[in-house]
Amino acid sequence: MRQIVLDTETTGLDPAEGHAIIEIGAVELINRRVTNADLFHEYINPHRTIDAAAIEIHGITNEMLADKPCFADVVERFLAVVEGAELLIHNAPFDVGFLNAEIRRVRESGRPLPVKQIEDCCSIVDTLALARQLHPGQKNSLDALCKRYGIDNSHRVQHGARLDAVILADVYLAMTGGQTALFADAVEAFEPLAIDIGEWVAGEPLVIRASAEESAAHEACLERIDKKSGGRCLWKVLRPSG
Repeated sequence: MRQIVLDTETTGLDPAEGHAIIEIGAVELINRRVTNADLFHEYINPHRTIDAAAIEIHGITNEMLADKPCFADVVERFLAVVEGAELLIHNAPFDVGFLNAEIRRVRESGRPLPVKQIEDCCSIVDTLALARQLHPGQKNSLDALCKRYGIDNSHRVQHGARLDAVILADVYLAMTGGQTALFADAVEAFEPLAIDIGEWVAGEPLVIRASAEESAAHEACLERIDKKSGGRCLWKVLRPSG
C-alpha cells in the first residue's frame, strides 16, 4: 500500500478569492512505514500578496518566495509523485480545494494536464474526519492529536507543510494502530536463536525459556509499543497479574 501524507500552506483561506498555495510537503508511506520524509517539498511563488493573518500562522512572506517557482512549474512533477497513491490530509477539503483551484488555473492558461482535479489520479483520506470518528466531541487538531498520542511536536512553533506532513504521518500511524513500524523494525533486527536440542526427545514439548537479557528487551519493546499506541498495548493490558 502506497500512501502519501500531504500538507499545504496558502496565502489565505479561500481559493475562490484568488488565494494560492505557497508550500507543499509530502511524506511517503509504504505498507505503513515512512520510506521518504522528503518525497515532495516545494515553496511556491503565488504572484500575489500573502494575507497578514496567514503569515502569522506559517511565517512565510512574499520576500521569501520571490525566487521560488510558480505552481505551473512544479505541477507535472507533483502529479507524477502522487499518482496512484492514497493521499492522507488533515482537513482534506481545504487542501484539495486549493490543489484543484491551482490545477484549474494551469489548465485555463492553455497548458494541458493529464487530470482535471487531484482526485483523478489518487484517492483522498481526510484524517480529521477519521479522528472525529475515533474521538467524537473532542479536539482533533494536529496539536491535540499529538498530545493525545504522546507525539512530540514541541518544534512546531509555526505551521509548515513539510513539518506538518511529517507530524501527521506519526499521528496517522498512532491513530490507526501505530504498531506496524515497530514490528517491522523488530523483524529487521531479528537473529535466529541458537538452540541446543541435543537432549530433546521427539514427541515431548520443547520449552525454550527467555534469558534475563531477552526478557528485558521484551519489556522495553512493550513499553515502546505502549507509548506509540497511546497506552493501548494489549500485551500489557491482558498480562496476568502476579
